[in-house]
Amino acid sequence: MGLGEDGPDGLSAASRNAIASAEIVMGPPRHLALLGDLDARTVDWPVPFADGIAQLQGFRGRRTVVLASGDPFWFGAGRVIAGTFAHDEWTALPGPSCFSLAAAHLGWGIEGTSCLGLHAAPLARLRPHLTPGAQIIVTLRDGKAVGDLAGYLRDTGFGASALHVFEALGGPNQIVTSGRADTLGGAFGHPVCAAIAVDGAAPVITKASGRDDALFDSDGVMTKRPVRALTLSALAPKARERLWDIGGGSGSIAIEWLWSDPTCQAVTIEPRADRAATIRANAARLGVDRLQVVHGSAPDALAGLPAPDAVFIGGGLSAEMLDHLTATLAPGTRLVANAVTLETDALLIEWHARLGGDLMRVELAQAAPLGPKRGWKAAYPITQWSVTL
Repeated sequence: MGLGEDGPDGLSAASRNAIASAEIVMGPPRHLALLGDLDARTVDWPVPFADGIAQLQGFRGRRTVVLASGDPFWFGAGRVIAGTFAHDEWTALPGPSCFSLAAAHLGWGIEGTSCLGLHAAPLARLRPHLTPGAQIIVTLRDGKAVGDLAGYLRDTGFGASALHVFEALGGPNQIVTSGRADTLGGAFGHPVCAAIAVDGAAPVITKASGRDDALFDSDGVMTKRPVRALTLSALAPKARERLWDIGGGSGSIAIEWLWSDPTCQAVTIEPRADRAATIRANAARLGVDRLQVVHGSAPDALAGLPAPDAVFIGGGLSAEMLDHLTATLAPGTRLVANAVTLETDALLIEWHARLGGDLMRVELAQAAPLGPKRGWKAAYPITQWSVTL
């Protein structure tokens, strides 16, 4: 049941009836305190949250009410609880979410506002959403996290953003504090959420594949921007798909794959420990901490990984690798490989003759100083093979 900060005064008739007829009411101590004296037995939801699920299962067969903030299916407990019990064992009675309440207070259209749950996630998940003019509403862990959020916006170059902080949103004790992120101060209490009207002159992560190379820390080994754009186009990410990125380097391919949709998943396999560490750092800083990094060499390191929908071979390309992948991957898996050396070029030509697909030669040149004038400086040509198995 979704409970607002105004306690029972804001509850629907159905919610009131559910509490009145309950044998057990379970929830955070703050929520239970809002209800006052009850005839039902009250049970504090423990910390960590997962411990409460087992306790709740012990109440099967008894009329039990669970309290949660607002709409428990907006980054709340609803999905976890609903996934634990059969559908005929529970009924949801949601209240207004903090996102709806904050948008209504500010006059923001919620369909044009990014809503992020950062109460149990790193602030870096904001990074792909930070562009001047964007409107973002986020849940936060506690009052201290408000200062952390303001500091993050300042440090990423978006300190000019307007930050609206909502304490006890929707209740009689609601407090709204507004100011610039780089000057906002003070102490804040829980529960708290914040709305951001983004402003600043920092670089923005674009939406097109082939982002600026400077976004990614690397030791120089990475798929550069034009080739990365062509590679992502060949990999063709779709919602809910998983990528294997073999020979991750800086992780740029896997990170861009994850940026394509929040439901996409990716695993990058990197044999060098220093590069694996760089990939993890890039993913965390760029807001895709869900990237799974495997330190090891393919194909051995592929054992036990969830099956992919697409595979990119950016390093370690060999006949043995292709033999293994084509023998073990499911039909319909998309495979993309890039070759730079004469040996791997010949290998892809051979496999194209065997399995078909698309074989493309990429030759790029950039303008560069040539004496007092300019000339074209060519990069090594690249052969790209893409095929659906």
